Amino acid sequence: MGQFPILPSKCYKDLRHTIQSGDILLCSGSSVFSTLIQKATNSIWSHVGFVLRVDSIERIMVLESVESIGVRTIPLSNYVKNYNATGKGYEGRLMLARHQDVRVENIGNLSRAAVDLLGHPYRTEEVVHIAARLSMHTLGLPAQPADPEKQHAFICSEYAYTCFKSIGVTIEYNALGFIAPDDFARSSKVQPICYIETEAPQFSSKDLFHTKQILKNIG
Repeated sequence: MGQFPILPSKCYKDLRHTIQSGDILLCSGSSVFSTLIQKATNSIWSHVGFVLRVDSIERIMVLESVESIGVRTIPLSNYVKNYNATGKGYEGRLMLARHQDVRVENIGNLSRAAVDLLGHPYRTEEVVHIAARLSMHTLGLPAQPADPEKQHAFICSEYAYTCFKSIGVTIEYNALGFIAPDDFARSSKVQPICYIETEAPQFSSKDLFHTKQILKNIG
């Protein structure tokens, strides 16, 4: 596996006004499924999505495909402080990056492509296929590339790849015949910007009181 690039870490509220539609969000998670992705792709990165600004409602949305849910959109702020309604930020590193070929005039088409695929399922079996391709490569056997657009189901990198492809922005498939989060990170046209700091759980005095009462009753 590779190493994390040396970049500054920035607070979301200080970074927010500089984020652009089409920016890429790369994640290095610590969950069981994240670890599976990292091992299957031999990479530090377990997830990739991209953002769209919706300034009319003062939101920056992440478009992504996630396991057990499929293609969805959530506010980027949820990654920072309330990921999947856990009351805390995403457990892992978040890196913001930018593809040099994304143009402002193409964001409308990118948005339409992304929204049209909302609700499509996550292609969990592709993770198994990726692991199999890595094994075939080790044995010197050829692997055929998949076509996620024909299968109408996506792992995270396939979804992002398909959306960017709709506006002529491409990420090259790797030599093993699949597209992975790491391929976005390695692309010569993708420029890392910074890490986004996440927030620890915030407990009120009321929460602490109830916690003490529960511990007292258990004791």
